[in-house]
Amino acid sequence: MATLTTSSKRPYHIIVFGASGFTGQFVVEEVSRMCNEGPGGTLQWAVAGRNRDRLEKTLVQAADALRKPELKCVEVIVADVAEPESLAIMCKQGIIVLNCVGPYRFYGEPVVKACIENGAHCIDICGEPQFLEGIQLKYHSNAQEKGVYIIGSCGFDSIPADMGILYTQDQFRGTLTAVESFLAINTGPEGGCGHDATWQSAIFGFADSATLRRIRRKFGHKPLPAVGARIKKRGALFFSKEIEQYAIPFMGSDPSVVRRTQRYMHEEHKHSPVQYMAYVGIGGLFSVLKTLFAGVVFWFMVKFSLGRGLLTEFPEFFSFGLFSKTGPTRKQMDGTSFSLRFMGEGYTSGHDPSQGKPNAKISTEVTGPEPGYIATPITMVQAAITLLNEDHCLPNKGGVYTPGSAFARTTLIDRLNKHGVQFSLKNGQ
Repeated sequence: MATLTTSSKRPYHIIVFGASGFTGQFVVEEVSRMCNEGPGGTLQWAVAGRNRDRLEKTLVQAADALRKPELKCVEVIVADVAEPESLAIMCKQGIIVLNCVGPYRFYGEPVVKACIENGAHCIDICGEPQFLEGIQLKYHSNAQEKGVYIIGSCGFDSIPADMGILYTQDQFRGTLTAVESFLAINTGPEGGCGHDATWQSAIFGFADSATLRRIRRKFGHKPLPAVGARIKKRGALFFSKEIEQYAIPFMGSDPSVVRRTQRYMHEEHKHSPVQYMAYVGIGGLFSVLKTLFAGVVFWFMVKFSLGRGLLTEFPEFFSFGLFSKTGPTRKQMDGTSFSLRFMGEGYTSGHDPSQGKPNAKISTEVTGPEPGYIATPITMVQAAITLLNEDHCLPNKGGVYTPGSAFARTTLIDRLNKHGVQFSLKNGQ
């Protein structure tokens, strides 16, 4: 197993790669808040990226924002995804690399490769199923041999959903067979938006959906058994009583990540798999009309290189303000929060899931602050802290894992509860 102990040759517990990027700067701030939660109450860390001046500026901004002048002395490592030697030098110095450089389909693989070859564990915040599943297909065996953990989607995509399903299973007294999730984003008077990098990931992900289908065929997985009554898929647009607004199927990585976790838990631990459907609220009738129009334009333009170029160049215009090149302001982030409601059903202890309809329901919820740039740094950093402190609770071998596969037997949920991402039982049997 790759080491989880610092040494003179590997002096850092955590290296934040892409620290000067939009999300990376908030990860830097979150790491600095958690320095007393490392092994033995200390955390040795560094920042890394292409441009030393921008990295030093990020540290100065973090020092001023948090009133921690000592952050200006955090070590800076220059590394570039286009220069493998620089990535190798970086990875040899750290136990865990927090990779914040996206879109991952363009920049993620060299980092994974360098981590495996040089004995550093890797955690990312990717929400791109093609990248996540492709990395598992290509590098899982190599990571196992090296004893390196590669744990993807450790941000808002998809820790709340993946760990939320496991939490719901733990709370259910019996066999949980099906869960629907309903995501609601609540913004304050300043509104809210996402950063351009997330928009780009969506553009190129939808444009290349055929590659994801090819990757899944290469796995050759047999369908997971559907235990109990089959879950019913809702329509493309419906009014959700659960979150009291119109909703559509969630197009992010949550369904992919949850199903990979459920497969792992079934195949490795013989757990009964949960059927899963994910939905997201879009608001009232005006929002419905706006979403439908934007969706039609997006689906048409994403098919052509010219259209993708325009979508990339003018994110704010084509997303109706949902994404921008500058990202949200701090005021917007402070006024935004999320709730992810899980509605599950199953069979109480002593009842055979193969006989009759489910006889019990459960409702749980994960809530937290602004998802992209407050909750995501929290979940990413707590994933790293958990890995550093509880490696004995992770899978016995290294490999490419989902958050649920990696952290099912750890205290990650308890850690998140203490840091503002709350898991709670709403209604049980």
